[in-house]
Amino acid sequence: MTALHDRTALDLRDGLRAGDLDPVAVVDHFLARAAASDLGAFATITPDAARARASALAADGPAAGAVLWGLPLADKDLGDRAGVPTGFGSRAWAGEHRYVPEVSGDVAQVLDAAGAVSIGKTAAPELGFPATTEPLTGPPARNPWDPGRSAGGSSGGAAVAVAAGLLPVAPGSDGGGSIRIPAAACGLVGLKPTRGLLPAGGGVESLGGLVVHGPIARTTADAALLLEGLLPRDADGTVPHPRTLRTAAGPAGSYLAAAVDGATPDGRSTFRVGVSTFSAWQDAYDVAPGPEALAALHDAVTALGGLGHDVEDTGRWDPDPRYAPAFRALWMAGASAVPLDDPERLALLEPLSRWLVEQGRALPARALAQALTDLARFERTMVARVERYDAVLLPAMAMTPRPLGWYDAEDPERSFAQQCAYTPYTSMLNVAGLPAVTVPVRWTEPDAAAPAGLPMGVQLAGRPGSEHVLLALAAQLEERLRWPDRRPPAW
Repeated sequence: MTALHDRTALDLRDGLRAGDLDPVAVVDHFLARAAASDLGAFATITPDAARARASALAADGPAAGAVLWGLPLADKDLGDRAGVPTGFGSRAWAGEHRYVPEVSGDVAQVLDAAGAVSIGKTAAPELGFPATTEPLTGPPARNPWDPGRSAGGSSGGAAVAVAAGLLPVAPGSDGGGSIRIPAAACGLVGLKPTRGLLPAGGGVESLGGLVVHGPIARTTADAALLLEGLLPRDADGTVPHPRTLRTAAGPAGSYLAAAVDGATPDGRSTFRVGVSTFSAWQDAYDVAPGPEALAALHDAVTALGGLGHDVEDTGRWDPDPRYAPAFRALWMAGASAVPLDDPERLALLEPLSRWLVEQGRALPARALAQALTDLARFERTMVARVERYDAVLLPAMAMTPRPLGWYDAEDPERSFAQQCAYTPYTSMLNVAGLPAVTVPVRWTEPDAAAPAGLPMGVQLAGRPGSEHVLLALAAQLEERLRWPDRRPPAW
């Protein structure tokens, strides 16, 4: 019989709803795997609360609209769940400064309403700033394909948990690539939705509209299933939204259908796809796609062409010299709002975080206003570029997953530059508010450290609200390339 962790989230969901699987037994299976793993995926595991939740679901039975009923997942340790410590990956919230919220955050409440069962908190780097999950508060999140390499960040723990079969799916958050970076590093599907699509965690509430929540999964359909769960609906199928700025959601089940059928709700299955290696950072830092990244891009172009899509080079896109200083200013301004004023607690922050906070608090209001103006200009330019196509294909990362300890732990400026060098294609899509999905397309040659090779992926960016197109394209690539058939040595 197929082990539970070998089954897709969609298969588990169907078995649970049909009564073929018991929520408590499913939760127990994943709790046992999580407890036995030494990959640093979790900041906290909550077995008692998870079993109590699963038992309550089993007693009540599936509820209408609970699209994730009985499905185990875990919250990222940057968000609140009532009664569970939120550590933010930081020593400033550990020990005597431990923070245990009394009320769950909006995203946790939405997942609860969808019927999911949280088994704990997935590991995150300090305050979500780095592109690697190596917090000083605990062990690093180790890449299941090579435990000596980083799983990326900031949703690194979530990606490890899914890639190693410790969870079927996991939610993440993405302010500059924090879903797509670890998904790419761990050979997974990572979807950053359009700004304003999700009522909770849709990005509108964050400075500059950067941070959105989204799914990390092994398959495209599983990512779409979690996306459906993040979209709470009224009885008539509409998504209630608490803000005036929003992106219209598709009909209930339409994202999952696109991921299963490889077609949009209007029946389209072939698309115009632009190909680019443009990075908004390319005139500010030494960024360029490495040979492994270019090989992955080539494989994706070949696969998409073979599937009948109109694939063409976008031509040269010139960078805006205002982007890099404006993004840095915005990132630092966001860090300035970290709720720490006690100098002793501030001193507990890691050098990168402390540098960002201090630089942000020294930033004049006029400089922040100018940065927001410059990034709004970039947004208009980027949206116009992408709107010429149904999707634009980009490298996911510029390099192979980085070794643990590769980022400079003492020099924040150098660490920031290293992050831009590894992840030069992600933050510009947060600034533009566009949807994007990363998918794995090839693995490097095996070696002693990575006997199954290292995953290399690509990124598909779309027009505002074009998640159906991205999911359809990802599903077609998945059918052609069969990445869910691969398992890391840690499986």
